[in-house]
Amino acid sequence: MACVKSDCGQSAWTKAELAVLAPLKDPAAIQGFLDSTQYSSDHFYRCPRSVLRDRKAHCADGALFAAAALGRLGLPTTIMELRAVRDDDHLLAVFRRGDCYGAIAKSNFAGLRFREPIFRSLRELALSYFEDYFNLDREKTLRGFSVVLDLARFDHLNWTFQDDHLEQIMNALDRVRHYPLVTAAQVEALAPVDERRFNAGTLGLNFDGVYKPQ
Repeated sequence: MACVKSDCGQSAWTKAELAVLAPLKDPAAIQGFLDSTQYSSDHFYRCPRSVLRDRKAHCADGALFAAAALGRLGLPTTIMELRAVRDDDHLLAVFRRGDCYGAIAKSNFAGLRFREPIFRSLRELALSYFEDYFNLDREKTLRGFSVVLDLARFDHLNWTFQDDHLEQIMNALDRVRHYPLVTAAQVEALAPVDERRFNAGTLGLNFDGVYKPQ
């Protein structure tokens, strides 16, 4: 995806923006805000300020927004990547409660969004998305996950308020260590997604923004 230049280079939230952000006092509220935004089929990244302005996001935009919102709550601004075949990859904003992980996400698919912080490892968290991670050919497509990337490393890029350098963050996420979730033998034995799960997962789908297998 290509980046577009933000029209606002300020490095602090405005009073109007803070009024919108104020009710986002926990991860579930942050997820609720993302659910209220339009799913974006645009081929560029939006920083959290642009998401707030446009009320529009795809999974990368949503993960960045959620991370910024978590940061306002004093939590780490960490994201991770789920990798797929014959499908789009997916980004999550990851948070912890005690020793367990949860996630916030913007997705075109109903089952690829919020996760309660009940998972004891990143692998467990990633596996919780497996059955709902499928393409339009009803293939289960999730194959791997990354370690978390702390966005505090990129604060010098002003990623919360400017769109200009978001591609650098995505490139860095692509380079971090990734782990497989399933073996080749397990992939060979996977059943197709049944009609009921497919219909539930694609409820409200923005067809313009969905991966279309060749």
